[in-house]
Amino acid sequence: MKKILAIVAGLIVLAIAAVVVAGLIAPKEFKSEREIVINKPKAEVFAYIKMLKNQDIWGPWMKKDPAMKKTFRGEDGTVGFATGWDSTNDDVGSGEQEIKKIVEGERMETEIRFTRPFNSTVQAQIVTESIGENQTKVKWGSRGDVPFPFNAMMLFMDFDKEVGKDFEEGLASLKQILEK
Repeated sequence: MKKILAIVAGLIVLAIAAVVVAGLIAPKEFKSEREIVINKPKAEVFAYIKMLKNQDIWGPWMKKDPAMKKTFRGEDGTVGFATGWDSTNDDVGSGEQEIKKIVEGERMETEIRFTRPFNSTVQAQIVTESIGENQTKVKWGSRGDVPFPFNAMMLFMDFDKEVGKDFEEGLASLKQILEK
């Protein structure tokens, strides 16, 4: 019996050591960004995307749980506006997104604070660039930190691929809505 306990204890120590080593070498930051060209003038595109409530129409998460509870604070399309959500779907979770900076016609930066299924803060941005009189490139992305030792999961998970799918779906929906 002592040998079995010693083996189990040794395996536990080995597993902990593996997580620590993985956490030391794994990335401590994640980021993802996608882009799309929308056949509309930049001013029209930016006016639509800076309204955070519009993400309920084109963003991928409302589609995952149309019954989620939503809250709003402030004036939409201005710095300080925040939208909260609470979903029983763990792919959506709960949290709040707040507009932190707007460079009119160019860029909107938000902070996303997740509270469930885990606590995390992510910086997100949507950038518009005119590539023609009636064409606008829209870049949508996010970045954040993963604290040690949880960053060890980054060795086994492709964050860019996972979140990138949502960005691609949202941008495709945005394009379809704006080009109607």
